[in-house]
Amino acid sequence: MDKLQIHGPCRLAGTIQASGAKNAALPALTASLLATAPVTLENVPRVQDIRTMLRLLDHLGVKTTEARVDGTVLLEPATDGASSEALYELVKTMRASVLVLGPLLAKRGYARVSLPGGCAIGVRPIDQHLKAFEAMGAEIVLEHGYVIAQADRLHGAHFRFDMPTVTGTENAMMAASLADGTTVLENCAQEPEITDLADLLRTFGAHITGDGTDRIEIEGVESLGGGQHTVIPDRIETGTYLIGAALTSGDVTVEKARPEHLGALLTALEAVGAQVTVDGSTIRVVGNGMRAVDVSTAPHPGFPTDLQAQWMALATRATGTTEVCETIFENRFQHAPELMRMGATIAVDDHCARIIGPAHLSGAKVMATDLRASACLVLAGLAAEGETVVDRIYHLDRGYERMEEKLRHLGADVVRLS
Repeated sequence: MDKLQIHGPCRLAGTIQASGAKNAALPALTASLLATAPVTLENVPRVQDIRTMLRLLDHLGVKTTEARVDGTVLLEPATDGASSEALYELVKTMRASVLVLGPLLAKRGYARVSLPGGCAIGVRPIDQHLKAFEAMGAEIVLEHGYVIAQADRLHGAHFRFDMPTVTGTENAMMAASLADGTTVLENCAQEPEITDLADLLRTFGAHITGDGTDRIEIEGVESLGGGQHTVIPDRIETGTYLIGAALTSGDVTVEKARPEHLGALLTALEAVGAQVTVDGSTIRVVGNGMRAVDVSTAPHPGFPTDLQAQWMALATRATGTTEVCETIFENRFQHAPELMRMGATIAVDDHCARIIGPAHLSGAKVMATDLRASACLVLAGLAAEGETVVDRIYHLDRGYERMEEKLRHLGADVVRLS
């Protein structure tokens, strides 16, 4: 099992380029199940979740070809008779696998997909997905850990999500693209990844309006073609390195980013005392001491839950008491005990954590519990005195492309131990 070994403290400085967004690439890949012509996706990150999804699509009959260098993936439509089952063995490590449900149901009229279950950061049920499909006329059965969905053809419907859900919005939007009639989705999630998916579907020939707002309207069509699409940059990866710049009093520039997707973070970084400069698709952050700034996670355009753990690492070195409140997931402070082993002073009370800083962090052996907690511990290791070894970085590999290489490029002393 691989680990990252970090010798700190260090100052991150230099320029890197943002990778493609994992959370945009995954639904884009599943959308290929709707297509009747080849699909070319560019700027697809080379991370473990993408490899898992490609294996799943191969199983479902889509022929996938991944370029070795430039992040391009070619997907050719499945032929008749391809499997419509997403088996547990293929999907157990990746919750985004549920995104094949909507396309399979809409295109083939049948899907049998393993329930994704819970995960380390909390329970993330798919009931909103299933309610949306039922509103469009699908018959849903749950048995033996699988969702079985079928419909001769979905029909347009008016559906309101009980709460904003990113994957639920994406799944319903893909299904409605081939439904008979017009579907109106309300209380939709508004994350940039949803607009990226809508852009891809429009390339195929879908009729979608309102993406990026809480009300999306989809006029179903008889069939969808294919096309070429470039995946948006990863706002969470970008945010992680920008937080690292502030944490280490560094000077980091991220190119090929989308600053408009990171408004809440950039505002918070300025509040802690960092100098933030935006020039087109380039973001530069220069750290110069830090004062405590509270954050509370919220759906986009609020502060992202996927940057909460990284912000807590920063808070350990800020002057004053920082309150970090998590409103999205009920169990997303598992990195706190590991930070405390490194010398942080943290008190967790229900959905909020209070961090008193600045703490003197010292290197230690720590264990990652989930993807973003992994990034948090790596950042803490950069600021800590001595050697930090982060175990279970298979979590990190699910969502960060060549993190140790990018950190070394920025001046960090970090190596991968196999």
